[in-house]
Amino acid sequence: MKILRLHSCFKLNNKSFLNKDELLDYTKLNLPEIYTFLKEWFDASDFVTVKTSGSTGKPKQIQLKKEYMMNSALATGKFFNLPDKTTALLCMPLKFIAGKMMLVRALVLGWHLDVIEATTNPLKNVDRKYDFSAMVPLQLYNSLDNIHWIKKIIIGGGAVSDDLISKIKTIPTEVYASYGMTETITHIAVKPLNVAAGFTDKNNFFKTLPDVEISKDHRDCLVIDAIRVSNNQIITNDLVDIISSNEFEWIGRFDNIINSGGIKLIPEKIEQKLSNFISQRFFITGLPDDVLGEKAVLLIEGSNLKIDLDRFKSILAKYEVPKEVYFIDNFVETVTKKIQRQKTLDLIKL
Repeated sequence: MKILRLHSCFKLNNKSFLNKDELLDYTKLNLPEIYTFLKEWFDASDFVTVKTSGSTGKPKQIQLKKEYMMNSALATGKFFNLPDKTTALLCMPLKFIAGKMMLVRALVLGWHLDVIEATTNPLKNVDRKYDFSAMVPLQLYNSLDNIHWIKKIIIGGGAVSDDLISKIKTIPTEVYASYGMTETITHIAVKPLNVAAGFTDKNNFFKTLPDVEISKDHRDCLVIDAIRVSNNQIITNDLVDIISSNEFEWIGRFDNIINSGGIKLIPEKIEQKLSNFISQRFFITGLPDDVLGEKAVLLIEGSNLKIDLDRFKSILAKYEVPKEVYFIDNFVETVTKKIQRQKTLDLIKL
């Protein structure tokens, strides 16, 4: 592969570097986790080894082409109009692809990148403005008081609740939901979540980045052809509606479908309807039932509350109404704060 060069405009924590060796020396002393990645990034291999998040299964290691990672960075820069000298904040763990790609974008595009600890409230001590950042929904929720420091932000790692969307609706920061996975080198599509980002009732679908083609398989799951970031066609387990050649609506996960009395229930659709009625984190899942085959149940994080299931009958279809409610002190999460549904369900003592 061609030699990876350091963009002349690149800065890390307000420090410039004449070459990659200076950068490696600096990070070895001050930012060992970044040093470990950069050593791999600048070596002779064509690939970088990354770990998947494990939200839908056991985490695994895969190899990504450095060329494709650079292509992904260029596509993000073009889509969001983020040229060299863009100020950016890295506040996600570097061990996963989202954190790695923030660093790669800065290296490839010549950004001025600041790195802070990947906490659940990353903007707590921030006192300067940034053009761009990436967060998970929990980080965004905890950063609302300080979100004005960020001009544009992409959210990944989980669905954004209706409650959070209502809180960001009129803020000046442009907030976008991202769709992607480790295999697609983070996002291959984004959608606006608030007015500043261009949200309207007719513009609330995921829109693909350049050179991405989408279709559906026989299960109605998204199929991705993205030749600039992957050699292979990617067949997902995400149920979607295709709106146009470059737009789709995410419906839910095929592997979460509940077959209740022959009726297929999509938990994510039910969760969306309930999101304004339950303040704690929760999710819908299925449990075996002698009559229905599977029944929908509601899992809520926290202490026992009085939940009147009859109240939900006015907003849910008959078969969507949960048959039981379970309370779990703490949901099982991945390190990127995604809820592990099956492992959380395993905590229930039936």
